[in-house]
Amino acid sequence: MPRISFKLSSLPYFEKWFIMGLIIGIISGLGATIFYFSIRFFEYIFLARIVGTNLPRPLGENGSLIYHFYALRFYLIPVVLIAGAAISSFIVQRFAPEAEGHGTDSAIRSFHYNYGKIRRRIPVVKTIASAITIGSGGSAGREGPTAQIAAGLGSFIADLLGLTPRDRRIAVAVGIGSGIGTIFKAPIGGAVLGAEILYRRDMETEVLFPSIVAASVGYSIFASIVGFEPIFGYYLLPFNPLRLPFYATLGLITGLFAIFYVRFFYGTRDFFKRLNLSPYYKPIIGAAFTGIIALFFPEVLSTGYGWVQLLEYGRFNEFVYYGMPLVIFLVFLPFMKVFATSFTVASGGSGGVFAPGIFIGASLGALLGYLVHLGFPYIAPNIAPFVIIGMLSFFGAAGKAPLSVILMVVEMTGSLQLLPGAMLAVAISYIVSGTKYSIYESQVLTRRDSPANMGEFSSPLLKNIIIKDLNIEKIYVEPYDEIYSARELMNYYELYSLPVVQNQKFLGTVYVTDLENARYGPVNDYYVPATSFIRPESNAEAAWELMMKNRTTWCPVVKDGNFIGIVRLKTILDVYKKYLEENPEINKDY
Repeated sequence: MPRISFKLSSLPYFEKWFIMGLIIGIISGLGATIFYFSIRFFEYIFLARIVGTNLPRPLGENGSLIYHFYALRFYLIPVVLIAGAAISSFIVQRFAPEAEGHGTDSAIRSFHYNYGKIRRRIPVVKTIASAITIGSGGSAGREGPTAQIAAGLGSFIADLLGLTPRDRRIAVAVGIGSGIGTIFKAPIGGAVLGAEILYRRDMETEVLFPSIVAASVGYSIFASIVGFEPIFGYYLLPFNPLRLPFYATLGLITGLFAIFYVRFFYGTRDFFKRLNLSPYYKPIIGAAFTGIIALFFPEVLSTGYGWVQLLEYGRFNEFVYYGMPLVIFLVFLPFMKVFATSFTVASGGSGGVFAPGIFIGASLGALLGYLVHLGFPYIAPNIAPFVIIGMLSFFGAAGKAPLSVILMVVEMTGSLQLLPGAMLAVAISYIVSGTKYSIYESQVLTRRDSPANMGEFSSPLLKNIIIKDLNIEKIYVEPYDEIYSARELMNYYELYSLPVVQNQKFLGTVYVTDLENARYGPVNDYYVPATSFIRPESNAEAAWELMMKNRTTWCPVVKDGNFIGIVRLKTILDVYKKYLEENPEINKDY
């Protein structure tokens, strides 16, 4: 293995990443296939066998658009949701607490803040937990788990082959793109997504080439098993320029609704964080709320892709709206999906947010398309183009990935006819939603704002930032604190390591990876002794170098031999960005 890792790491960029792209693509294809059929298995157990419900599935997945349910067992929907959440939550909290929530954001955070390191058990835990969540009816998507699964395997392969931390980061991003492109049968969009989704207004160009290789390989493996037809079939209708003003209106609506989605999702996340309950119980409470919604709006269950295709075809007779006017139902539908997704995922459940975004955007498009059809039937003889453009304009705004989402939806519908309208709508929605609101919280604005690229952009400026002027936080564990306390502290502060302190003396660092197989006992048995620290008079460049050396996102601050706290990388970045804003003459050079 040393000979292989030496040869691979020393190869030129294109040769090295062609090989890595092939490896990651094979892993993504196999991982996505296993995950897809795991979801199908748990849907059969929970929804088909127990509840007697068969949700519509898109024709591109060899599914049926017929919705079937057994009225006498319909009340069991909340029961299976709660049961699924309980099982999934136990698996996550027992084996990998960082696998909760939507996996894409965790993978993005790993790229920026943890050198691309993802624990080896994450892909397995995420596969099982997310399959149970989605299979039991949880309102979540396949994209997040698939991204984290593929990214985790990419990180593992990079370590196995002895690649550099920078290469590991690239492998994680390639895993994100290839995983998503594979599960959605959209390899071109997935490849671009891997480079675009890391930032709100930038792109990681180093990721593009290996992502193209990996996504094409992963797609070929996955589609060979489940079929090559686009998920939502083929859109064959011609483009009509008279619809452009309505598409622009749709872009405005989806941009504003994306802000609501993001704010409600993270507001729900913050609400559940404040609850004084074990993390195990929170997804169960969220599932109970989702179950209540699903009794009245069963369309919110699972990914909802079958319902999206029914919207595209205008087959409203398959929907359950209890006699209410169709327009009122279409007004309620996107709100219900936002609520159900937030209760499922933001409470700590394991699942993705891309598929719910597709559903929400499709619902908004169906609403506007239906109204335009009523008023101008000669311009909009059917609502299909509005549904499709609603999908991409909504998630282009919410996910801050307009280019890749356009490509993905084109691949998912097999049509180029809508590109002019799609580009107009997504541009408007992206501008309206701004850069403040993104469903991927760990995205940073540009490459310059990422810790992954700090050495490339920031060293001269870091010398001007003095540690004593920053927020120094008193975060630490003591040697005889229990392991579970350290884990809870890491989860709360979103750290992958903690300082170990006794009697105000800094002793060393305990890493989450060292606690992987530990269940009980004191931290004292697992921390790594260390004596390196910075002083209040040190500058941020010294702090950055120490973080690189210790593989942490913080560094200890010691004054007169006594530990006074830690300064976090996030704190330095915030001050750094403020410094650039206040000194525009420097900003233009960096």
